[in-house]
Amino acid sequence: MQDRVAVDSAGTHGYHAGHAPDARATKAAAARGYDLASLRARQVHSVDLVTFDYVIAMDRANLELLWNMAGQGTRAELALLLDYVPGREGEDVPDPYYGARNGFEEVLDLVETGTHALLARLRKRHGI
Repeated sequence: MQDRVAVDSAGTHGYHAGHAPDARATKAAAARGYDLASLRARQVHSVDLVTFDYVIAMDRANLELLWNMAGQGTRAELALLLDYVPGREGEDVPDPYYGARNGFEEVLDLVETGTHALLARLRKRHGI
């Protein structure tokens, strides 16, 4: 699906703009075969809500910020990642930054579950 789907990542705040991912996230991702070395944080902009078909938030606080940014011309479907997982709708993916030692692994579990469900929805909805 790489030739049919473009994926980007951005945060609702610009605190870490230009920075590489947290070393703990990079380590947890590498253990699962994901290479985050080239990633740099950027802040989401209102143009993203016009450019992308889906803008996915990890938690309700960030989803609310996205809804507040949305204006005329917004075409993106705004949702929580876990909204795509049956039985997990409305649930947040927790921020592992200040959490337990295995928090990044737990977040990866949730992100993998959510993205698999989102991809299944895309396949069904768009015939991808």
